[in-house]
Amino acid sequence: MLTPDSRLADFPSLHGRTYLNTAAESLPPLPVRDALLAYWEHKSLGMKGRDFHFAELEAARVSAAGLLAREPDEVAFCSCSSEAFNLLASALDLKNGDEVVVTDLEFPSGATPWLLAPGRPGVRLWQHREGVLDPADLRPLLNENTRLVQVSLVSFLTGHRLDWASTRDLVRSFAPQAVLSVDVTQAFGRVVLDCLDADCLIGSSYKWLLGIHGGCVVSVPRLQAGRLTTRAGGWLHLANAFDADRFTRAEPLQGAASFAVGMPNFPAIYALRTSMDYLARIGIENIAAHADPLVARVHEGLAALGIATMSPAQPGYSSGIVAFRHDRDAAIQAALLEENIHVMHQAGRLRIAVHGYNQATDIDRLLAVLGNFA
Repeated sequence: MLTPDSRLADFPSLHGRTYLNTAAESLPPLPVRDALLAYWEHKSLGMKGRDFHFAELEAARVSAAGLLAREPDEVAFCSCSSEAFNLLASALDLKNGDEVVVTDLEFPSGATPWLLAPGRPGVRLWQHREGVLDPADLRPLLNENTRLVQVSLVSFLTGHRLDWASTRDLVRSFAPQAVLSVDVTQAFGRVVLDCLDADCLIGSSYKWLLGIHGGCVVSVPRLQAGRLTTRAGGWLHLANAFDADRFTRAEPLQGAASFAVGMPNFPAIYALRTSMDYLARIGIENIAAHADPLVARVHEGLAALGIATMSPAQPGYSSGIVAFRHDRDAAIQAALLEENIHVMHQAGRLRIAVHGYNQATDIDRLLAVLGNFA
């Protein structure tokens, strides 16, 4: 993943192209293909295959726990982050008078469940300033009514990486009853997570974690299990799913286990367990050490071309994403595709994503094309 030879061995689809769009869709390594074939073989066994399926689920829980420095029973899997956030909303049971704080750099899945909560809580917006979320702007939003502070460690929109320590300390000091939840979708697998003391972590599987669609990691520490237990129907997460009283009451397991409400998406679990083990073998620290200088090179190159990024470079707080707007964005996208260079182009914004399988030559090719539009 980190050298020209190893990346082509594990990611043969990179041959002849520059892929800088992991923040939208990752390229899974070849071991993930093998994992999906293993799922097929096990599924072909019929009911007997479930023995393998659930063993793989437990192995995935162990793998995720290892990456998150938590225990396996503090980890569960949903089908996507939207499902996880809506289940979190059910656990909080927000009411009129309660308040939720979100940022204006959030993806919709983390920003909208609170708008639809039956209790109609108040939603307060932490707004960025020139691409940066200043903790000083968070302080006035916090009070004794704050029940949830929902943030992204890395913004999907701009690549801004949150000042986690300052955010955490403010919430703990001025809204001590609030749940502090972090969307790590655009960070998990790419940066060393410094938010492992959050009350809830949610991250999709098909971006920097190098898995496929249909998976999402959810982690709730044991200390928060009592108040972060979902209120959803289902069966896998219920302690009394097949007991005699199942038609008169539902007793969910507590904490992370309560987020696994039904039959797991086993193909995604097989893929995710394998991709997480792949990342663990390489080491997230090594990926960050390799890719962060490439991100810095993107920032430097754009600055030299007179192109302002949507979020400034953050020495020591690098993420994998750099985004910018340009009045010739469509023409730039066409020129990049002509050179087989892939970035995200959406709503007038170009977003560059740098992972461990990217090389300095990828950045040089990108900047060479952008130089034609300076």
